[in-house]
Amino acid sequence: MIERHRLARHRRLLAALGLGLALPLAAAAALGVAAWLATPGVADLQARVAGLASARGSSVLAPGAVPPQLAQAIVTTEDERFYQHHGIDVIGLGRALLFDVSHGCLCQGGSTITQQLAKDVYLGGSDAGPNKLADMALALKVELHYSKAQILADYASIVGVGIDRYGMAVGACDYFGVTLDGLDLPQAALLAGMPEAPSAYDPLAHPAEAAARRAHVLDAMVAEGDITPAMAAAAGAAPLVSASARPATCTASPPG
Repeated sequence: MIERHRLARHRRLLAALGLGLALPLAAAAALGVAAWLATPGVADLQARVAGLASARGSSVLAPGAVPPQLAQAIVTTEDERFYQHHGIDVIGLGRALLFDVSHGCLCQGGSTITQQLAKDVYLGGSDAGPNKLADMALALKVELHYSKAQILADYASIVGVGIDRYGMAVGACDYFGVTLDGLDLPQAALLAGMPEAPSAYDPLAHPAEAAARRAHVLDAMVAEGDITPAMAAAAGAAPLVSASARPATCTASPPG
């Protein structure tokens, strides 16, 4: 009799747990469907990127125009599972949520590069409130229609790289006097780290903060096995900005 009551209690507990999980999952699914239906299609992504690039004075990069080392630095810093996910990094999102809950803050967004691109292009740069679901839906749509190389090129074309500077080709030109193909490791690491807080990491206005951010990127690249500790140490000791930078004469990478 006691065993029968115990089994019945376990069944009730399991049923309650199942219901407790099913309800939020169903609500999340409903919200996801609503966000998908409410957000626009992304066939005009390239036109929108071109419009933003023109307004911001940057160049539209062709797929594959982001040099491998710069691409490596960007992905390692901003979205380490970029080549594995389909617009949303569930692992990164869960980790960010746990961090925020445990620290009582909204410190980490867990946004992928694709989400950042969608937010910038379709949502005016804001993912506050309902826009968070919208940028997830848009990121999934973007990944269904465009290659990773295209997404990375679009992101690098319009992202902030300092105070009133946009596009990594512009950053390479203004800070170092080179095209993207001419970037070395310390320069690539500096540019890759700037989008998180472009104004705060502007090497001309805030050199100490920019150097610390570059060091963070280099450390992340070492942790991922992208570079060796010796390479990171040498890059971390390099000047932040080239004294020979020539903003007036440097030619940015050609449009895509």
